[in-house]
Amino acid sequence: MRKVNNKFIDGSSIKELIAGNESAFTTIYDLYSEKVYRIAFRFLKDRAQSEEIVQETFISLWLSREKLDADGNIWLYLFVIAKRLSLNTLRQICKSTDLAEKLFHSVAEGHNNTEEEIFVRDLEQYAERIIEKLPRQQKLVFKLSRVDGLSYKEIAEQHNISPNTVKNHMVEALKTLRSHLNAVDFVYLSLLFFRR
Repeated sequence: MRKVNNKFIDGSSIKELIAGNESAFTTIYDLYSEKVYRIAFRFLKDRAQSEEIVQETFISLWLSREKLDADGNIWLYLFVIAKRLSLNTLRQICKSTDLAEKLFHSVAEGHNNTEEEIFVRDLEQYAERIIEKLPRQQKLVFKLSRVDGLSYKEIAEQHNISPNTVKNHMVEALKTLRSHLNAVDFVYLSLLFFRR
């Protein structure tokens, strides 16, 4: 798999992909196919099956390209597809062979959190960019609550507003975040929002 020097795909490349530009698709494939393979192999411990997951992931990307968000994080999208395809394959193995127990054992032994850590870091960076674009009050309330750990009552007292107003700002801020991160599993959203 060829590597691309660019670390990130910009919005213009995603727009080109959405428009059906095969060159943009190839660039994205070259940049992320190896990472997708590593995710699949971590679950499946099988080269051929992991390569199939890579192909299926990028076929899915191509077929669903018109639904992509040009301002979104393409890696998060690919991560979720690859993870789900890998887990689906594991379920099929579980139903079709008595080697499932051995496979799950090898997966457990070889478990590595590196990809999850990269994913969470990417997710946090993407979420931070969304947070910075929130209306001033929503951004302030979100940061005081989620970063500084203040309660709604403490935020309300600090800024001379009602706790209900604080809650409303938080609801709107979380709604905005979820609308931008709707492709991401809720477990990662929870990790992002409530880990502190």
